[in-house]
Amino acid sequence: MSILIKDVQLEGDVTQIYIEGNRIAEIGKRREADTVLDGKGRIALPGLVNLHTHAAMSLFRGYGDDMDLSTWLETRIWPAEARLTPDDVYWGTKLACLEMIKSGTTTFNDMYFHEDQAAKAAKEMGLRAFLAEGIVDLNDPERAAKQLRAADEANRKIESLRTDRINGVLGPHAIYTVSKDSLLRIRELADKTGSLIHIHLSETKREVDDCLVENGMRPARYLDSIGFLAKDVIAAHGCWLDAGEIEVLAHTGTMVAHCPVSNMKLATGQAMAYVAMKEMGLVMGLGTDGAASNNNLDMFETMKVAALLQKHAHGDPKVLPAREAFELATLGGARALGVDAGIIGVGRLADLILIDPRRAEFTPRHDDVSNWVYSAHGNIVDTLICDGQVLMRGRRVKGEAEILEKAAAVARDLVSRA
Repeated sequence: MSILIKDVQLEGDVTQIYIEGNRIAEIGKRREADTVLDGKGRIALPGLVNLHTHAAMSLFRGYGDDMDLSTWLETRIWPAEARLTPDDVYWGTKLACLEMIKSGTTTFNDMYFHEDQAAKAAKEMGLRAFLAEGIVDLNDPERAAKQLRAADEANRKIESLRTDRINGVLGPHAIYTVSKDSLLRIRELADKTGSLIHIHLSETKREVDDCLVENGMRPARYLDSIGFLAKDVIAAHGCWLDAGEIEVLAHTGTMVAHCPVSNMKLATGQAMAYVAMKEMGLVMGLGTDGAASNNNLDMFETMKVAALLQKHAHGDPKVLPAREAFELATLGGARALGVDAGIIGVGRLADLILIDPRRAEFTPRHDDVSNWVYSAHGNIVDTLICDGQVLMRGRRVKGEAEILEKAAAVARDLVSRA
């Protein structure tokens, strides 16, 4: 299948983008194609990459706001999650995929439960997904064995659905919910299979304090001491990493997902040390976290909040300028996941969006990049293409009404069981 996007603006110039299969085959020349999209008046951008989320938690949007993290988890989220069914996760992930498509995200890195159902939903919706079955053993050997078996089974099911877009990942939740033995087993599995590892790290001061008491060292140093950290690890949050730990992450090649909106909403108390991480050369991207702690999956909003939070935290308006924020949301996340996207270029994967700048908040257009980051929301996205397939055109997504209706019903039923 071939697609021609004609007369579209790309990096300030009006041009033609020709897609063949799932790759961008040519830029600049108008060619015959199976599908022709009129890009007149629109801007082509790379698809956004959500480096940390819990897609099916879209079902918990607005369920338990304005609480500290431990209270929120222990009194609202974990009791409800204990009653999750595979069908809940399927429809919750479909809802998340719909929201991501409508706000410009083409790739997401997920950690949750019943991830074989998340894989099914993502495959049907057409997005590129990295899916980790969450492992939470609470230092219980019997539970650990059960969780590792469940993760292995989920990854086998994900593998059966595998395409260029659907990938299995290993997902130990965090050091305070996963035993050392399980972490070592996961490290061994990653080395054997080549899978990425997705983990929460140093999200709160309590996590750091507890680790110091239990292990005599801070979280990143603890993970390094057991040989867990490596260039295949994506660590979400990292709000409380100190300078020495950032050096450890740089030395091991560990990557970081910055989730500014959820960090602020849950009042983690400290912004991720972006400048120090940048100076040490860490690969970084942006994530929304789940809709329960954000409460949306809008990566345009996340770009803006990331830039503003870092400027405020460092007391310097020059920190994380608009172009860098945009690159974190595109190329940074793509690099972390090993996806040949994040840039619109010949030979790259055809993961891109068309935005419509003919809006009040985009006028005047002194600086388009500034507008994308500081003025935009996801509703500027008119068209989305992932892996060479048109998933949204004119803001219309196939099956949208059914997804909204079914997900709302599933969410109501889920919280009634909690």
